[in-house]
Formats: sequence, structure tokens, C-alpha cells
Amino acid sequence: MSHTYNYASVAEALEELKALGFDYDFNQNEAEFKTNPHDFEIVHIYRYEGDSSADDEATVYAIKSKSGKKGVFVSGYNANSHSDAARFLIGLTIKGRKGL
Repeated sequence: MSHTYNYASVAEALEELKALGFDYDFNQNEAEFKTNPHDFEIVHIYRYEGDSSADDEATVYAIKSKSGKKGVFVSGYNANSHSDAARFLIGLTIKGRKGL
């Protein structure tokens, strides 16, 4: 089941995910999950909320492919953060919610 966690920083979430094997950078390689979304699922969602501004908010997605590749995608919450890839994440299967 997918879980949402709150961390003190995005770096803290990325460090924990890296320790769990999520070391591939999907921000640099977003075409992979955009081209074949059925081959990927969101395993964990980490949310960071800044103390002073909504511009400091971000979400870290832990993504796993059917072939076993594990990586992360970081999406900000400011007005310019809604890239095609960030919007595309909505279409990925979230583990534990396949029947919804």
C-alpha cells in the first residue's frame, strides 16, 4: 500500500529512499514513465511542507518499474511546478489502489 510521509526536508526523504534502493532520477529521465506508464507504479509518496511559503512545498514520489528499476521524481507545489511529467504522475498506478 502506498503511504504518504512528512519529513523535515526533501533531502531527508531522498536519503531514506536511496537507502531503500530508489536511486534512479526520473526527473532527468521522465520520458521513461511517460512513454510506458503501465510499466510503473508509485510505491511511496513523501510530502515536504515549508515553514514560510507554499513555494517551499514539494512531493517526492518513489517509483518502481515492472523490471525492478527504482527511482524518484520530485515535484514542487509552486505555480510553475505543474510540468507535463508532474501531471502525468496522476495516471500512474499507486500501489495498493489498483482496484479504485
